[in-house]
Amino acid sequence: MRRLLRKGLAEPRYAVRAFRQRFRSYMSYLRRDGWSAPPETISLFLTFRCNLRCKMCGQWGPTGSAKGYSAEMLRSRLSRDEVRRLLDEVRSFGPNITLFGGEPMLHPEFAGIVEEVKAAGLRCNVVTNATLLERFAEGLVEAGMDEVIFSLDGPREVHDEVRGVPGTFDRAMAGFERLRAAKRSAGRKVPKVNVTSGVFECGYQRLPEVVPLAERLGADSLTVHHLIFYSRETYERHNEVFERLFGAQCYDWEGFVVDELPGIDPEKVISVKREMESGGGVPVAFYPNLTDVETREWYGAFDFEPRSYSGRCKSPWMVAYVFPDGGVRPFHSMNFAAGNIRQASFGQIWNNAAYRRYRREVKERGAFPICSRCTELYRF
Repeated sequence: MRRLLRKGLAEPRYAVRAFRQRFRSYMSYLRRDGWSAPPETISLFLTFRCNLRCKMCGQWGPTGSAKGYSAEMLRSRLSRDEVRRLLDEVRSFGPNITLFGGEPMLHPEFAGIVEEVKAAGLRCNVVTNATLLERFAEGLVEAGMDEVIFSLDGPREVHDEVRGVPGTFDRAMAGFERLRAAKRSAGRKVPKVNVTSGVFECGYQRLPEVVPLAERLGADSLTVHHLIFYSRETYERHNEVFERLFGAQCYDWEGFVVDELPGIDPEKVISVKREMESGGGVPVAFYPNLTDVETREWYGAFDFEPRSYSGRCKSPWMVAYVFPDGGVRPFHSMNFAAGNIRQASFGQIWNNAAYRRYRREVKERGAFPICSRCTELYRF
């Protein structure tokens, strides 16, 4: 709630529009037929390509799931023309557009796609590792990009260890210095910078050091995500259910499977959280915003059930994910597509029979075995 309030104060027009869309989607959720009002956000996975091998990444990390995709899928990407056609169709209901990947700035038409989104009059943000930001900084300011979301995992040595490539920290910092200079030269306040971080074994005790670094970047907020991890039994049980219902295996989750609980002391996480949230400067929030009891349960066992959240996912009514092959997915990590924008319009796909059936299953079940640590469960 605090995160939403801060964003609302910073971007009141966007907040009003987002609230209206979420309300309409929630009213759709109450229906029984799986139909939904248009989504608040459409995330475009421009490309699968990435230039890092981050430890926590379910796709490209050490145990990542890229093996679950064909070579053709891994080479695919959304073209600028395809994005333009999609934007022409959805601009009437004004969704927020998130550019995602892989690393979206590796897309050869990245700058042009940003221009297309802004020319359509839509809010645009990008989720990036910022290693290529220095190249695009001036263009993002000129185009009117609204927000850059950057993952910062700690001071230089921690960040580079988590990201798997030496020099990543310095390249990102250089990019943000250039972005600040470009904003200052143009007399603009956007794109805003929002930093995310994570609770990782190799550096969670040093998370307070991220706060001054976020201030150095000119960040408007800092969000710390709890570590995602699953047992092999949970992963296989989820796939058994998902295969039976939808004929698909969820390979994206295999990268989060571990043999033993991570070596993270929940009491230290609680202490770090209190220190960061009360320190002043950049506003800090932990996500999900677990209670102390929930934090102990999150890191103390493989099985977790939220107490302070409803435990019922509403994301398929509020967000859509368009993948590099054109597939439209209710979730980015469930390996199920209800249709493809290369074969049908977004409007036809959003409420087709497959999508409505998927929503009905989600509502009936509340959550699948994998959902308790999925960030989508806590978004709305």
